[in-house]
Amino acid sequence: MRQNRVLITLFSIVMGLFLGGIVLFIAGFNPFQAYGIMLVGIFGNARYISWTIVRSTPIIITGISVAFAFKTGLFNIGAEGQFIIGSLFATMTGYFFNLPPVLHAIVALLIGCIAAAIWAGITGLLKAKFGVNEVISSIMLNWIALYLNNFILTIPSFRRPNSDASYKIQEAAKINILDNWKVSDAGKAFLNDHTLLRDFLNPPVNFGFLIAILTAFFIWHILKNTTLGYQLKAVGFNRDAAEYGGINIKKNIIVSMMIAGAISGMAGALQVLGVSHQVGILAAMEGYGFDGMAVSLIAANHPLGTIPAGLLFGGLKYGGSKLNSTIGAPSEIISITIGVIIFFVAMPKLFDIVMDLFFKKKRGDKVE
Repeated sequence: MRQNRVLITLFSIVMGLFLGGIVLFIAGFNPFQAYGIMLVGIFGNARYISWTIVRSTPIIITGISVAFAFKTGLFNIGAEGQFIIGSLFATMTGYFFNLPPVLHAIVALLIGCIAAAIWAGITGLLKAKFGVNEVISSIMLNWIALYLNNFILTIPSFRRPNSDASYKIQEAAKINILDNWKVSDAGKAFLNDHTLLRDFLNPPVNFGFLIAILTAFFIWHILKNTTLGYQLKAVGFNRDAAEYGGINIKKNIIVSMMIAGAISGMAGALQVLGVSHQVGILAAMEGYGFDGMAVSLIAANHPLGTIPAGLLFGGLKYGGSKLNSTIGAPSEIISITIGVIIFFVAMPKLFDIVMDLFFKKKRGDKVE
């Protein structure tokens, strides 16, 4: 079954690239040249690779959030709102609190996660107590989170003058790797002699990707090896059977949504502490929560699968952004390619039909 899922994903990726190439050809562009530019845009030098990792990190984490909820029988379409809440509270903590380095970043990250967990818990509570579908409530909470974010950005002590962004967080709250060393005299001298490392550290490299990997393994461990994971999955598979077995259904629904919300909030907090601190948070949706749903689907809702799926998604988006500036091809081609990949991933039955036809022809069986 797992092997079939991997084949389906690979087949979907190939089909996405193939149909994306057809669209490029119809639009008057050479698809081989375009995909070559994309590959160079991802792997061409250390800076591109670094940017791909940085761009992929929040998508991987929101993908883990959505995958976790799916495994427990819930559809966390509210990851975007939870991302916003996590980034908002992490920014406020990073700006208003005065704490020592390292501790400041940890506190900001925890507050962002807790705030998003409480936010997602509203969806879990509405479903557990009143039977409100989590899709409806989480969609509404996405917009409430956005407008709450926009309202808080109107506070004079938090909003940068003549701007739609907040003030930047304090230096002590940042999680960038070797950030101060890079601009020191010793750092500059060393990096001038090591251009590969200099290019890799040029983007806002931070601990977010490492935390994303650890989170994926941690959530996989919870689901696979713990009593909590067993209970949450049991509720997702069959609530009546789980309740008959003595599991508290309502409690586990709320807990599941809160954990998923904390993970999405972590993505928002890490983005602020490691990347967006250069401009502050903005009065807009960034789309990472919605991208996480696509990553979860490509990963077959497996927490560990979100790592390569997120890197693929981030690589396509980052490398594809260079098409317009190089050959004038619309970057929307990448959105079409990603959409086709998701389309085929969501249709495993079609893959089974294609494989049956292929093997029947290979064996010489009659195809009816």
